[in-house]
Amino acid sequence: MGLSLTPVAASEIKRIIEEQKLEPGTVLRMAIGGGGCSGLQYSLGFDTEYDPKLDARFESNGVSLVTRKKFALHLDGTVIDFLDGPAGRGFVINNPNYPRGGGCPGCGGH
Repeated sequence: MGLSLTPVAASEIKRIIEEQKLEPGTVLRMAIGGGGCSGLQYSLGFDTEYDPKLDARFESNGVSLVTRKKFALHLDGTVIDFLDGPAGRGFVINNPNYPRGGGCPGCGGH
C-alpha cells in the first residue's frame, strides 16, 4: 500500500517544485515524530537525496515520495491531500494507523 498523494495534493506539489525552480529529481520527503497525546507529528519537505539502503520510495500521481524505512510501517496506507477552502489552505495527512485526537481525558479524546 505505502504512502500516496491525492491528485490535488500531487498537483500542488508539482506547482511548488516548478514555482521554486527546484532541481530535477527533487522528491517529497515525509518524516514523523512522537506527538504525545495529540498523535504523531508529521513533517513534509523537499529533498534531492535518496538512499535506497535507508529510504523507502513511493510514486504517486507523478510525484516521488520518500521516507526513512523505519517510518514506512507507521505510514503504510497514509494519504496526503491538499485542501483550499474557507477554513484554510494546506496539506492534510490521513494516516489510518493512528487516528486523530488525543488519548487523555484533558484532550477530549478517549
